Amino acid sequence: MSLRTAPSPVAPVVVDAGRRIRSRRRLRAADLMVALCWTSVAMAVALYLAYGGLMQVTDLASGLTAAGVVTGLVGTDLILVMLVLAARLPAIDKVVGQDTAMAFHRRLGKPALYLILAHGLLLTIGYAMADDATVVTETVALFQTPDLALAYLGLGLLVTVVVTSVVAVRRRFPYEAWHAIHMLSYAAVLAALPHQLSAGGVLADGTVQRVYWIALYVLAFGSIALFRFIVPIVRSARHDIRVAGVEPIAPGVVSLHLTGHQLDRLQTQGGQYAIWRFWTGATWWHAHPISFSAVPTDRSARITVRSLGRGSDALGRVRPGTRVSIEGPYGIFTDAHRSTAKISVVAAGIGITPVRSLLEHAALRPGEATVLLRATNPSQSYLWNEIGALPSMRGNTIFSMMGPRPRGLATWMSAEALSRGVTLTSAFPDLLNSDLYVCGPQSWADLVIRDARAAGLPESRIHVERFDW
Repeated sequence: MSLRTAPSPVAPVVVDAGRRIRSRRRLRAADLMVALCWTSVAMAVALYLAYGGLMQVTDLASGLTAAGVVTGLVGTDLILVMLVLAARLPAIDKVVGQDTAMAFHRRLGKPALYLILAHGLLLTIGYAMADDATVVTETVALFQTPDLALAYLGLGLLVTVVVTSVVAVRRRFPYEAWHAIHMLSYAAVLAALPHQLSAGGVLADGTVQRVYWIALYVLAFGSIALFRFIVPIVRSARHDIRVAGVEPIAPGVVSLHLTGHQLDRLQTQGGQYAIWRFWTGATWWHAHPISFSAVPTDRSARITVRSLGRGSDALGRVRPGTRVSIEGPYGIFTDAHRSTAKISVVAAGIGITPVRSLLEHAALRPGEATVLLRATNPSQSYLWNEIGALPSMRGNTIFSMMGPRPRGLATWMSAEALSRGVTLTSAFPDLLNSDLYVCGPQSWADLVIRDARAAGLPESRIHVERFDW
């Protein structure tokens, strides 16, 4: 493990009260967003009850039917909330980041599916009891109703989406195939809409319930249309981004130099990423989430990518002049989300890319930053030479930790560093007075975060950029 400190004098550390205030505001905004999600669920149930939902319960059959209606309303509400979370709304991204929003989105998937399945089962049993029929007979009769046949189709699509989103299943699919299947969630929700508005008169004309649900559908699908399609198309056309050149960095790693118009107006912060699509025959069908490895200027931008599959491997062969589409920038792995005067940074492998632009863009005084660069061997020291040359790193500390991890131990450090008794807190003496930024392979980053939590660092001061999907 080596240490290099730039020669500038170390200035006294000043606590930035403004950062703490902004951090508290973001945490309150995040809490408010979570509260709004659950308020929408409560609203769905409350409106049903307010319009006499329980008054219709007179026996077991009607009780099961009412329970089926409630589970359907709650399940549909959660699905629409999931769509809003996946719509990449700027307000959500600025407060919690897309990775956190999508993690919440995934957690809601199974409960929403179970509720929709319960909805179908309870209603079928309730209707069968009321009609003095068998469940099979009632199911066949429901299938013959056009709106309900569409609802069953939507249920089948939803089951497909949720099952393929389970981690163990998802990893068996190429990203492109998984993403295409996931797009079926839009069709699943739309297929169920007619029966929600017609069957049973639950959402009758002129009721607040009907207004609420139509508004929620408009919010969900309007957000997706605007921020997933319209804004990226307009932004890509306005900036006319093209490949200026491809620079090999290391075996399997290239930097793509991009050019365009007024790229600084993207308002990219160091540490952010975008979703990139390169319009060639081999790459147009694949959208790549890639971090900026340098903060864009008026006419130029740069991303650095490691070959991890057929999609990313093809990027090393794109030709200058290739048109590029962009969604974003996204992410809160930025200096703006720092709540303390000091920062501690740990980066490994291609995780150096957001770290490099983060440090370039950060407002750092001498003595405020400690950076540890981690690699198994010298071939993985991507862009390390640029870190030390950044003006923001003058008077700040840069470590490098090279070497493989010891076998049989769950650690992010090298065997050599462990043999000398190095720990996270010995590498970062001011860790508990800092914000920690971590970027690298997911399992490796999780070990760094584990040690930070064990050392007592608050969760709100741990910032991680993940590359999984």
